[in-house]
Amino acid sequence: MHFALYLGSLLPPLPPPTLPPVKIALAILHSDPQRGGAERYTFDLALALSQRNHHISLLSSSFPNLPSQIQKIPLPLGPGSKLRQYQTFLHSLHTHTSSTSYDIIHAMLPIRGPCHLYHPHAGLAAESLSSAHLKYPHPLKRLLSASFNRLNRKRNEFARVEREMLSSPAGPTVLCLSDHVKQTVRRHYPALPESRLATLFNAVDLRRFDPAKDPSAGKSLRQQFSIPNDRILALIIAQDFARKGLRECILAIQDLPSVTLLVVGRDNPAPYQRLTQQLGLSDRVLFAGPTADPYPFYQAADLFLLPTRHDPCSLVVLESLAMGLPVISTTSNGACEIMTDGLHGRILPNPADILALTTAIRHLLDEQTRRVAKEACLTLRPHLSFDHHVDQLLQIYRQSSPPPVLHPPS
Repeated sequence: MHFALYLGSLLPPLPPPTLPPVKIALAILHSDPQRGGAERYTFDLALALSQRNHHISLLSSSFPNLPSQIQKIPLPLGPGSKLRQYQTFLHSLHTHTSSTSYDIIHAMLPIRGPCHLYHPHAGLAAESLSSAHLKYPHPLKRLLSASFNRLNRKRNEFARVEREMLSSPAGPTVLCLSDHVKQTVRRHYPALPESRLATLFNAVDLRRFDPAKDPSAGKSLRQQFSIPNDRILALIIAQDFARKGLRECILAIQDLPSVTLLVVGRDNPAPYQRLTQQLGLSDRVLFAGPTADPYPFYQAADLFLLPTRHDPCSLVVLESLAMGLPVISTTSNGACEIMTDGLHGRILPNPADILALTTAIRHLLDEQTRRVAKEACLTLRPHLSFDHHVDQLLQIYRQSSPPPVLHPPS
Protein backbone atom coordinates (compact mmCIF):
# COMPACT_ATOMS: atom_id res chain seq x y z
CA MET A 1 0.00 0.00 0.00
CA HIS A 2 1.25 3.47 -0.85
CA PHE A 3 2.41 5.26 2.30
CA ALA A 4 0.22 8.34 1.89
CA LEU A 5 -2.91 6.26 1.25
CA TYR A 6 -2.05 4.00 4.15
CA LEU A 7 -1.69 6.92 6.57
CA GLY A 8 -5.01 8.23 5.35
CA SER A 9 -6.70 5.01 6.45
CA LEU A 10 -4.56 4.51 9.53
CA LEU A 11 -4.78 7.98 11.05
CA PRO A 12 -8.23 9.48 10.45
CA PRO A 13 -9.01 12.74 12.26
CA LEU A 14 -10.24 11.92 15.74
CA PRO A 15 -12.16 14.09 18.16
CA PRO A 16 -10.44 14.70 21.50
CA PRO A 17 -10.92 11.65 23.75
CA THR A 18 -13.83 12.19 26.13
CA LEU A 19 -13.60 8.97 28.11
CA PRO A 20 -13.92 9.86 31.81
CA PRO A 21 -11.68 8.15 34.38
CA VAL A 22 -12.49 4.44 34.34
CA LYS A 23 -11.29 1.21 35.88
CA ILE A 24 -9.15 -0.74 33.42
CA ALA A 25 -7.69 -4.21 33.91
CA LEU A 26 -4.69 -5.17 31.75
CA ALA A 27 -4.24 -8.95 31.73
CA ILE A 28 -0.98 -10.60 30.66
CA LEU A 29 0.80 -13.78 31.73
CA HIS A 30 4.04 -11.93 32.54
CA SER A 31 4.58 -8.17 32.64
CA ASP A 32 8.37 -7.93 32.76
CA PRO A 33 9.36 -5.58 29.88
CA GLN A 34 12.56 -7.55 29.26
CA ARG A 35 10.59 -10.62 28.18
CA GLY A 36 9.42 -9.20 24.85
CA GLY A 37 7.34 -6.70 22.91
CA ALA A 38 3.93 -7.58 24.40
CA GLU A 39 5.26 -7.24 27.92
CA ARG A 40 7.00 -3.96 27.15
CA TYR A 41 3.87 -2.60 25.50
CA THR A 42 1.69 -3.56 28.48
CA PHE A 43 4.10 -1.85 30.87
CA ASP A 44 4.17 1.33 28.75
CA LEU A 45 0.39 1.30 28.32
CA ALA A 46 -0.22 0.95 32.06
CA LEU A 47 1.96 4.02 32.66
CA ALA A 48 0.32 6.05 29.88
CA LEU A 49 -3.23 5.28 30.99
CA SER A 50 -2.47 6.00 34.63
CA GLN A 51 -0.98 9.36 33.62
CA ARG A 52 -4.36 10.15 32.07
CA ASN A 53 -5.98 9.55 35.46
CA HIS A 54 -7.49 6.16 34.67
CA HIS A 55 -7.48 3.57 37.44
CA ILE A 56 -5.19 0.77 36.20
CA SER A 57 -4.89 -2.75 37.55
CA LEU A 58 -2.19 -5.02 36.12
CA LEU A 59 -3.29 -8.67 36.32
CA SER A 60 -0.20 -10.83 35.93
CA SER A 61 2.00 -13.52 37.43
CA SER A 62 5.08 -11.28 37.66
CA PHE A 63 5.69 -7.56 37.78
CA PRO A 64 8.34 -4.93 37.04
CA ASN A 65 8.78 -1.90 39.26
CA LEU A 66 5.62 0.15 38.87
CA PRO A 67 4.40 3.48 40.23
CA SER A 68 2.21 3.12 43.27
CA GLN A 69 -0.89 4.34 41.43
CA ILE A 70 -0.90 1.18 39.28
CA GLN A 71 -2.46 -1.66 41.24
CA LYS A 72 -0.73 -5.04 41.02
CA ILE A 73 -3.01 -8.08 41.08
CA PRO A 74 -0.73 -11.13 41.45
CA LEU A 75 -1.99 -14.31 39.81
CA PRO A 76 0.65 -16.97 40.66
CA LEU A 77 1.28 -19.66 38.08
CA GLY A 78 2.22 -22.37 40.57
CA PRO A 79 4.26 -25.49 39.78
CA GLY A 80 3.88 -27.80 36.81
CA SER A 81 4.13 -27.62 33.04
CA LYS A 82 3.59 -24.45 31.01
CA LEU A 83 0.16 -25.77 30.12
CA ARG A 84 -0.69 -26.29 33.77
CA GLN A 85 0.61 -22.82 34.62
CA TYR A 86 -1.54 -21.26 31.90
CA GLN A 87 -4.60 -23.11 33.15
CA THR A 88 -3.87 -22.00 36.71
CA PHE A 89 -3.52 -18.42 35.50
CA LEU A 90 -6.84 -18.63 33.63
CA HIS A 91 -8.62 -19.98 36.70
CA SER A 92 -7.19 -17.29 39.00
CA LEU A 93 -7.92 -14.57 36.47
CA HIS A 94 -11.51 -15.72 35.94
CA THR A 95 -12.07 -15.87 39.69
CA HIS A 96 -10.75 -12.33 40.08
CA THR A 97 -12.59 -10.71 37.15
CA SER A 98 -15.84 -12.44 38.05
CA SER A 99 -15.78 -10.92 41.52
CA THR A 100 -14.24 -7.50 40.74
CA SER A 101 -15.92 -4.73 38.75
CA TYR A 102 -13.94 -3.25 35.85
CA ASP A 103 -15.14 -0.93 33.10
CA ILE A 104 -12.65 -2.40 30.64
CA ILE A 105 -10.85 -5.75 30.67
CA HIS A 106 -8.05 -5.64 28.09
CA ALA A 107 -6.35 -9.03 27.61
CA MET A 108 -3.06 -9.65 25.82
CA LEU A 109 -3.73 -13.42 25.63
CA PRO A 110 -6.76 -15.71 25.31
CA ILE A 111 -8.71 -15.75 28.59
CA ARG A 112 -12.00 -17.02 29.97
CA GLY A 113 -14.71 -14.92 31.51
CA PRO A 114 -15.49 -11.25 30.96
CA CYS A 115 -13.28 -9.50 28.39
CA HIS A 116 -13.80 -6.36 26.30
CA LEU A 117 -10.58 -6.26 24.23
CA TYR A 118 -8.39 -9.11 22.99
CA HIS A 119 -4.97 -7.84 21.87
CA PRO A 120 -2.87 -10.70 20.40
CA HIS A 121 0.58 -9.12 20.09
CA ALA A 122 2.24 -12.27 18.80
CA GLY A 123 -0.64 -12.95 16.42
CA LEU A 124 -3.62 -15.24 16.74
CA ALA A 125 -3.23 -18.49 18.64
CA ALA A 126 -5.00 -20.19 15.73
CA GLU A 127 -2.39 -18.85 13.30
CA SER A 128 0.47 -19.95 15.53
CA LEU A 129 -0.97 -23.45 15.69
CA SER A 130 -1.38 -23.69 11.93
CA SER A 131 1.80 -22.00 10.70
CA ALA A 132 4.44 -21.70 13.45
CA HIS A 133 6.45 -24.44 11.73
CA LEU A 134 7.00 -22.18 8.70
CA LYS A 135 9.69 -20.26 10.57
CA TYR A 136 12.13 -23.10 9.81
CA PRO A 137 13.80 -23.00 6.37
CA HIS A 138 14.71 -26.70 6.34
CA PRO A 139 11.86 -29.00 5.15
CA LEU A 140 12.62 -31.70 7.74
CA LYS A 141 12.56 -29.18 10.58
CA ARG A 142 9.27 -27.83 9.24
CA LEU A 143 7.79 -31.33 9.20
CA LEU A 144 8.97 -32.08 12.74
CA SER A 145 7.76 -28.69 13.97
CA ALA A 146 4.34 -29.17 12.36
CA SER A 147 4.03 -32.53 14.12
CA PHE A 148 5.13 -30.96 17.40
CA ASN A 149 2.55 -28.19 16.93
CA ARG A 150 -0.24 -30.71 16.59
CA LEU A 151 0.87 -32.37 19.82
CA ASN A 152 1.72 -29.18 21.74
CA ARG A 153 -0.93 -29.13 24.45
CA LYS A 154 -0.28 -25.55 25.51
CA ARG A 155 -0.63 -24.16 21.97
CA ASN A 156 -3.75 -26.22 21.46
CA GLU A 157 -5.18 -24.89 24.72
CA PHE A 158 -4.38 -21.31 23.72
CA ALA A 159 -6.17 -21.89 20.41
CA ARG A 160 -9.16 -23.56 22.09
CA VAL A 161 -9.63 -20.73 24.62
CA GLU A 162 -9.23 -18.16 21.82
CA ARG A 163 -11.86 -19.97 19.74
CA GLU A 164 -14.26 -19.94 22.71
CA MET A 165 -13.66 -16.19 23.18
CA LEU A 166 -14.19 -15.21 19.58
CA SER A 167 -17.10 -17.59 18.90
CA SER A 168 -19.14 -16.12 21.73
CA PRO A 169 -21.72 -13.47 20.67
CA ALA A 170 -20.67 -11.51 23.77
CA GLY A 171 -16.97 -11.95 23.03
CA PRO A 172 -14.36 -9.19 22.86
CA THR A 173 -13.31 -6.81 20.14
CA VAL A 174 -10.05 -7.98 18.55
CA LEU A 175 -7.37 -5.29 18.49
CA CYS A 176 -5.35 -5.93 15.32
CA LEU A 177 -1.84 -4.48 15.30
CA SER A 178 -1.96 -4.05 11.51
CA ASP A 179 -4.07 -4.77 8.44
CA HIS A 180 -1.91 -7.88 8.06
CA VAL A 181 -3.28 -9.15 11.39
CA LYS A 182 -6.84 -8.18 10.49
CA GLN A 183 -6.68 -10.31 7.36
CA THR A 184 -5.42 -13.22 9.47
CA VAL A 185 -8.36 -12.82 11.87
CA ARG A 186 -10.82 -12.80 8.97
CA ARG A 187 -9.24 -15.96 7.59
CA HIS A 188 -9.45 -17.92 10.84
CA TYR A 189 -12.73 -16.44 12.13
CA PRO A 190 -14.83 -15.56 9.05
CA ALA A 191 -18.04 -15.35 11.12
CA LEU A 192 -16.63 -12.62 13.36
CA PRO A 193 -18.52 -9.38 12.57
CA GLU A 194 -16.58 -6.35 11.39
CA SER A 195 -17.89 -4.45 14.41
CA ARG A 196 -15.62 -6.65 16.57
CA LEU A 197 -12.47 -5.87 14.59
CA ALA A 198 -10.37 -2.76 15.21
CA THR A 199 -6.95 -1.83 13.83
CA LEU A 200 -4.64 -0.29 16.41
CA PHE A 201 -1.21 0.13 14.87
CA ASN A 202 1.70 -0.23 17.26
CA ALA A 203 3.38 2.92 18.55
CA VAL A 204 6.55 4.27 20.11
CA ASP A 205 7.34 6.46 23.08
CA LEU A 206 8.94 9.29 21.12
CA ARG A 207 10.45 10.81 24.25
CA ARG A 208 12.28 7.56 24.99
CA PHE A 209 13.28 6.90 21.39
CA ASP A 210 14.56 10.32 20.39
CA PRO A 211 17.90 10.25 18.53
CA ALA A 212 18.71 13.71 19.90
CA LYS A 213 18.27 12.61 23.53
CA ASP A 214 21.73 11.05 23.93
CA PRO A 215 23.84 11.20 20.75
CA SER A 216 26.90 9.77 22.55
CA ALA A 217 25.14 6.53 23.54
CA GLY A 218 25.98 4.83 20.26
CA LYS A 219 29.68 5.67 20.46
CA SER A 220 29.85 4.32 24.01
CA LEU A 221 28.18 1.07 22.97
CA ARG A 222 30.56 0.63 20.02
CA GLN A 223 33.46 1.05 22.42
CA GLN A 224 31.92 -1.54 24.75
CA PHE A 225 31.82 -4.13 21.94
CA SER A 226 35.08 -2.97 20.27
CA ILE A 227 33.32 -1.97 17.06
CA PRO A 228 35.29 0.69 15.13
CA ASN A 229 33.38 3.83 14.24
CA ASP A 230 34.01 3.29 10.52
CA ARG A 231 32.43 -0.19 10.53
CA ILE A 232 28.92 -0.61 9.11
CA LEU A 233 26.88 -1.98 12.00
CA ALA A 234 23.72 -3.96 11.24
CA LEU A 235 21.45 -4.61 14.20
CA ILE A 236 18.86 -7.29 14.89
CA ILE A 237 16.76 -7.38 18.09
CA ALA A 238 14.66 -10.50 18.49
CA GLN A 239 13.41 -13.02 21.03
CA ASP A 240 12.79 -15.85 18.52
CA PHE A 241 15.90 -16.07 16.37
CA ALA A 242 14.55 -18.69 13.96
CA ARG A 243 11.30 -16.89 13.15
CA LYS A 244 12.91 -13.44 12.98
CA GLY A 245 15.55 -14.54 10.46
CA LEU A 246 18.87 -14.47 12.33
CA ARG A 247 20.26 -17.33 10.24
CA GLU A 248 19.44 -15.41 7.06
CA CYS A 249 21.12 -12.28 8.43
CA ILE A 250 24.31 -14.21 9.19
CA LEU A 251 24.37 -15.80 5.75
CA ALA A 252 23.62 -12.46 4.08
CA ILE A 253 26.64 -10.64 5.51
CA GLN A 254 29.25 -13.29 4.76
CA ASP A 255 30.03 -11.64 1.40
CA LEU A 256 29.90 -8.11 2.88
CA PRO A 257 33.23 -7.79 4.72
CA SER A 258 32.59 -4.19 5.82
CA VAL A 259 29.50 -5.23 7.85
CA THR A 260 29.35 -6.30 11.50
CA LEU A 261 26.11 -7.84 12.79
CA LEU A 262 25.09 -7.18 16.40
CA VAL A 263 22.49 -9.60 17.80
CA VAL A 264 20.35 -8.58 20.77
CA GLY A 265 17.84 -10.94 22.40
CA ARG A 266 17.24 -13.64 24.98
CA ASP A 267 17.02 -16.68 22.64
CA ASN A 268 19.68 -19.41 22.72
CA PRO A 269 22.65 -18.18 20.64
CA ALA A 270 24.56 -21.49 20.55
CA PRO A 271 23.34 -22.81 17.13
CA TYR A 272 24.06 -19.44 15.53
CA GLN A 273 27.45 -19.12 17.17
CA ARG A 274 28.33 -22.50 15.65
CA LEU A 275 27.16 -21.23 12.26
CA THR A 276 29.34 -18.12 12.54
CA GLN A 277 32.32 -20.29 13.43
CA GLN A 278 31.72 -22.54 10.41
CA LEU A 279 31.55 -19.47 8.15
CA GLY A 280 34.54 -17.76 9.76
CA LEU A 281 32.38 -14.85 10.94
CA SER A 282 32.90 -15.04 14.70
CA ASP A 283 34.59 -11.65 14.72
CA ARG A 284 31.80 -10.03 12.66
CA VAL A 285 28.71 -11.47 14.40
CA LEU A 286 28.45 -10.32 18.02
CA PHE A 287 25.91 -11.62 20.55
CA ALA A 288 24.92 -9.07 23.19
CA GLY A 289 22.20 -11.07 24.96
CA PRO A 290 18.97 -9.42 26.19
CA THR A 291 18.71 -5.77 27.14
CA ALA A 292 16.25 -3.64 29.11
CA ASP A 293 17.29 -0.56 27.13
CA PRO A 294 17.65 -0.91 23.34
CA TYR A 295 18.27 2.83 22.85
CA PRO A 296 22.10 2.68 22.74
CA PHE A 297 21.94 -0.19 20.23
CA TYR A 298 19.77 1.87 17.88
CA GLN A 299 22.13 4.83 18.29
CA ALA A 300 25.16 2.67 17.47
CA ALA A 301 23.69 0.95 14.40
CA ASP A 302 23.67 2.01 10.74
CA LEU A 303 20.74 -0.18 9.69
CA PHE A 304 18.22 -2.56 11.25
CA LEU A 305 17.53 -6.09 9.99
CA LEU A 306 14.45 -8.22 10.65
CA PRO A 307 13.78 -10.67 7.79
CA THR A 308 10.93 -12.20 9.79
CA ARG A 309 8.68 -14.99 8.59
CA HIS A 310 5.76 -13.75 10.68
CA ASP A 311 5.32 -10.61 12.74
CA PRO A 312 1.97 -8.91 13.43
CA CYS A 313 3.58 -5.48 13.87
CA SER A 314 7.16 -5.53 15.12
CA LEU A 315 7.76 -2.89 17.78
CA VAL A 316 11.53 -2.92 17.24
CA VAL A 317 11.02 -1.96 13.60
CA LEU A 318 8.92 1.05 14.64
CA GLU A 319 11.49 2.03 17.27
CA SER A 320 14.21 1.82 14.62
CA LEU A 321 12.26 4.08 12.27
CA ALA A 322 11.65 6.57 15.10
CA MET A 323 15.41 6.64 15.70
CA GLY A 324 16.07 7.35 12.02
CA LEU A 325 17.46 3.87 11.38
CA PRO A 326 16.77 2.40 7.90
CA VAL A 327 14.99 -0.95 8.14
CA ILE A 328 15.16 -4.11 6.05
CA SER A 329 12.24 -6.39 6.82
CA THR A 330 9.56 -8.39 4.97
CA THR A 331 5.99 -8.29 3.73
CA SER A 332 5.24 -10.78 6.52
CA ASN A 333 5.74 -7.96 9.05
CA GLY A 334 2.72 -5.72 9.68
CA ALA A 335 5.04 -2.91 10.81
CA CYS A 336 6.19 -2.49 7.22
CA GLU A 337 2.75 -1.14 6.29
CA ILE A 338 3.94 2.29 7.41
CA MET A 339 7.10 2.08 5.27
CA THR A 340 7.66 2.84 1.59
CA ASP A 341 9.95 0.30 -0.03
CA GLY A 342 13.15 1.95 -1.23
CA LEU A 343 12.57 5.07 0.87
CA HIS A 344 12.67 3.98 4.52
CA GLY A 345 14.64 0.82 3.74
CA ARG A 346 13.58 -2.36 1.95
CA ILE A 347 10.55 -4.63 2.28
CA LEU A 348 11.42 -8.09 1.00
CA PRO A 349 8.72 -10.47 -0.30
CA ASN A 350 10.55 -13.67 0.64
CA PRO A 351 12.14 -13.99 4.11
CA ALA A 352 14.23 -16.94 2.92
CA ASP A 353 15.79 -15.10 -0.05
CA ILE A 354 19.35 -14.58 1.18
CA LEU A 355 20.52 -13.00 -2.09
CA ALA A 356 17.76 -10.36 -1.89
CA LEU A 357 18.70 -9.63 1.72
CA THR A 358 22.38 -9.30 0.80
CA THR A 359 21.48 -6.97 -2.08
CA ALA A 360 19.31 -4.84 0.22
CA ILE A 361 22.12 -4.53 2.78
CA ARG A 362 24.66 -3.73 0.06
CA HIS A 363 22.39 -0.93 -1.19
CA LEU A 364 22.52 0.67 2.27
CA LEU A 365 26.30 0.51 2.53
CA ASP A 366 26.44 3.83 0.70
CA GLU A 367 26.59 6.65 3.25
CA GLN A 368 24.52 9.09 1.18
CA THR A 369 21.81 6.47 0.65
CA ARG A 370 21.62 5.87 4.39
CA ARG A 371 21.50 9.61 5.08
CA VAL A 372 18.49 10.05 2.75
CA ALA A 373 16.78 7.03 4.28
CA LYS A 374 17.43 8.35 7.79
CA GLU A 375 15.76 11.66 7.01
CA ALA A 376 12.77 9.82 5.54
CA CYS A 377 12.50 7.61 8.63
CA LEU A 378 12.52 10.62 10.95
CA THR A 379 9.54 12.12 9.10
CA LEU A 380 7.50 9.12 10.28
CA ARG A 381 7.92 10.04 13.95
CA PRO A 382 4.60 11.93 14.36
CA HIS A 383 2.71 8.93 12.95
CA LEU A 384 4.37 6.59 15.46
CA SER A 385 3.41 8.61 18.54
CA PHE A 386 2.36 6.57 21.57
CA ASP A 387 0.18 9.48 22.68
CA HIS A 388 -1.79 9.25 19.43
CA HIS A 389 -1.98 5.49 19.87
CA VAL A 390 -3.52 5.92 23.34
CA ASP A 391 -6.01 8.46 21.94
CA GLN A 392 -7.13 5.85 19.41
CA LEU A 393 -7.28 3.15 22.07
CA LEU A 394 -9.53 5.26 24.29
CA GLN A 395 -11.91 5.69 21.35
CA ILE A 396 -11.94 1.91 20.89
CA TYR A 397 -12.60 1.43 24.61
CA ARG A 398 -15.65 3.67 24.26
CA GLN A 399 -16.90 1.77 21.21
CA SER A 400 -16.04 -1.71 22.51
CA SER A 401 -18.65 -4.44 22.51
CA PRO A 402 -20.18 -5.12 24.94
CA PRO A 403 -19.98 -1.48 26.02
CA PRO A 404 -18.50 -0.84 29.45
CA VAL A 405 -20.41 0.88 32.20
CA LEU A 406 -18.39 4.04 32.72
CA HIS A 407 -17.98 5.44 36.19
CA PRO A 408 -15.26 7.16 38.20
CA PRO A 409 -12.98 4.70 39.97
CA SER A 410 -13.49 4.24 43.66
